[in-house]
Amino acid sequence: MKLLIIDYGAGNLRSVVRAVTMAGGHGVVSQEPDELLNADAVIMPGVGSAADTMRNLMERGLAAPLKDYIANGGLFFGVCMGLQVLFDISEEGGSHPCLGVLPGRVRRLSAGVKVPHMGWNRVRLVRSHPMFEGVRDDSFFYFVHSYYLEPETDDVVVAMTDYGVSFPAAVADGNIFATQFHPEKSADSGLQLYRNFLGIAANSQLAPKTTKLS
Repeated sequence: MKLLIIDYGAGNLRSVVRAVTMAGGHGVVSQEPDELLNADAVIMPGVGSAADTMRNLMERGLAAPLKDYIANGGLFFGVCMGLQVLFDISEEGGSHPCLGVLPGRVRRLSAGVKVPHMGWNRVRLVRSHPMFEGVRDDSFFYFVHSYYLEPETDDVVVAMTDYGVSFPAAVADGNIFATQFHPEKSADSGLQLYRNFLGIAANSQLAPKTTKLS
């Protein structure tokens, strides 16, 4: 299995590579479009701004191949900015078009809380999903961000958290899974997500199903 970790000029690559290795996998870091199209599974880490992320993806010729990869059913795991750029628009620094793979906007956190949001927050599941197998509901995960997702439909939401407002901590749609938090910085619970991702990829579960929790 070829697991690609996208290098689009952002930081945090080393932490993701280390987490994948600790979870029992091996990831290839690359910024080559051909590598992306030939991957069996893709992780897109994320720190920085939406505008910089989109500019870097486009300058490296990665934006269109990434959309094609996802549209063709490729297994995708987005982290933090890797979640936000999946949606239509980010309001970070104005109004910036993103990949538009899923419908929704990214908005700034409430003025009533300290921004950026940095630290541990409980994540509550609203749907079952294979990526959270073996992770207890209301587990703590580590967040570093100033903007949050407001999806057009709640159908994609797997988990929520609260910081000034309630917002999605994890989303999924078929072959797509993404988190606002950083699993690679989230101790055992975060490593379990990477283990689950590796297992899903190895078993070719390209469209894991979700079930709404009562």
